[in-house]
Amino acid sequence: MTTAGTTADGTTGRYLVLLEDDWDGAAGELNRVAGIQAVDSAEAGVTDPLWEADGLVLRELGVALVTADADQVTALTSATVEPGAIALVEPERTVHALATPTAPAPAPGLMDETMFTWGLQAVGAPDSRATGAGVRVAVLDTGLDLEHPDLAGRTIESSSFVQGQQVQDGHGHGTHCVGTACGPREPGDGPGYGVAYEADIHAGKVLSDEGSGADGGILSGISWAITNGCRVVSMSLGAATTPGQAYSRTYERVARRALARGTLIIAAAGNESKRGAGHVAPVGHPANCPSIMAVGAVDVATEIANFSCGTVDTIGGVDVVGPGVDVYSSWPMPTRYRRISGTSMATPHVSGIAALISQVTGAAGYDLWARLCQTARRLPLPSTDVGSGLVQAP
Repeated sequence: MTTAGTTADGTTGRYLVLLEDDWDGAAGELNRVAGIQAVDSAEAGVTDPLWEADGLVLRELGVALVTADADQVTALTSATVEPGAIALVEPERTVHALATPTAPAPAPGLMDETMFTWGLQAVGAPDSRATGAGVRVAVLDTGLDLEHPDLAGRTIESSSFVQGQQVQDGHGHGTHCVGTACGPREPGDGPGYGVAYEADIHAGKVLSDEGSGADGGILSGISWAITNGCRVVSMSLGAATTPGQAYSRTYERVARRALARGTLIIAAAGNESKRGAGHVAPVGHPANCPSIMAVGAVDVATEIANFSCGTVDTIGGVDVVGPGVDVYSSWPMPTRYRRISGTSMATPHVSGIAALISQVTGAAGYDLWARLCQTARRLPLPSTDVGSGLVQAP
């Protein structure tokens, strides 16, 4: 499949085709309806996107990513009103890593970080006996520094869904998120910073070394994670939305199918708010889907972060929050560590806690979602900002 650019409206020029639940044989249907030569990734025995194909069917998700001209799009759209395999056609969107520039250390006296980061302490991880052992966590991001010394000896599976780029993280954002979700408690230098420090890491590169990607790569990563039995998929990425903007029905159906398979998708709510100026932005794409857990960010004083998106209407609500300001974690060598802020940093905290809860209780899918919300620490802040509250280790 050829590389897609980005248009002025934030789309790539390609399309997502949502397939009906009983969609078997959809590759042939795409050809019959619109003359698109699609490849079924499962039948082809591949795990990576086929960049030169006109269409790629992700069997695990019931979604196809296609390159189509105007007449083919019209034919696909017309087919949605007839009984058959095609349920919906949506433009593919561009998404970005959600983090703010390097931040200073927390204000002195608010929390001692000699042993553990303030984020670990806020979610109660150091007091938990859970480690995440045996739970597979997929972090879909800019990849991972596979040579980082803090991750030596860990079980790591990786795959790239970005054309022309390897999993090795040339950006940093992905390494930081993997570190928070699954990094060590006793690194070689500095405080422990990993929540589920014995979980199995699945690092999927869905964002480029420039920090951007597209829906097709992300959905390919989700499909890979489900195929590999990941209980948790952590996505610190997204695209801004406007009040009242509809969520992606394709992502929503994918998230429901994932939950039914025992995989919980957790995504960053977004960083577009400017609360100091009185502006609260709506939860971004794809976190605004009802069946994707949307994560907001709080700071060391357990106040909502200035940038954290919130619930502004009936579309897209914050479900829980995690530590997301001045977060210390791993960074590609030789830097090794860095502090950054964002709902991107809150999301892997929540994903790590999900792994701990899953290890202790065996919970997966809808049950895991419920347990995360039920055990969250209630905060004296509006639920429109923090949802059920600050997640807590079991």
